[in-house]
Amino acid sequence: MTTRAYLILHGWQNHRPPEHWQHWLAGRLIALGHRVGYPQLPDADDPDLDVWLGELARHLAELNGPEERVVVAHSLSAVLWLHAAARGMKQQRYADRVLLVSPPSGPVLARYPEVAAFAPPALDFTLPGPTRLVAGDDDPYCPGGADTVFAEPLGIPADVLPGAAHLDLDAGYGPWPAVLEWCVSGAAPLTARPAPR
Repeated sequence: MTTRAYLILHGWQNHRPPEHWQHWLAGRLIALGHRVGYPQLPDADDPDLDVWLGELARHLAELNGPEERVVVAHSLSAVLWLHAAARGMKQQRYADRVLLVSPPSGPVLARYPEVAAFAPPALDFTLPGPTRLVAGDDDPYCPGGADTVFAEPLGIPADVLPGAAHLDLDAGYGPWPAVLEWCVSGAAPLTARPAPR
């Protein structure tokens, strides 16, 4: 079996609860023999963009190795990835493919002083490698639709899931076999619903 290196990045106010799909995913990938980083980013309730960018660079550097390198970023970390790309961070040295899950829109982030600085940059750049987006069609944190707000301007493929909201615990996203299959195969659609908790 081919092994890979994964970096899983959480969002705002996420303290990596064991029930969350990202925690589940990390465990499954480790059980399959992959190398997995799933860090707790600093001050998850009141994050600092520059601090998180520094942490991103540090954790990406730890992916260095001969394996395929895969990043899975949810919510605020999906926008963090876009900030890094807009600033010219050399992510292509560290990530061979990326999954952006439920990025929140700028107008929504602007409502919260703790994360207003994370409002997405102008999407007038090219992402540094194969990138896919997955989001719910009714995400309250991206009311304009992530396919319209993010995927179309960035020119990346998107899976839009009916009734999936923010693809978080509140939406029932604990175990999520489709994201595991995407991580392992690189090509699986992310349209399947999660397993019941």
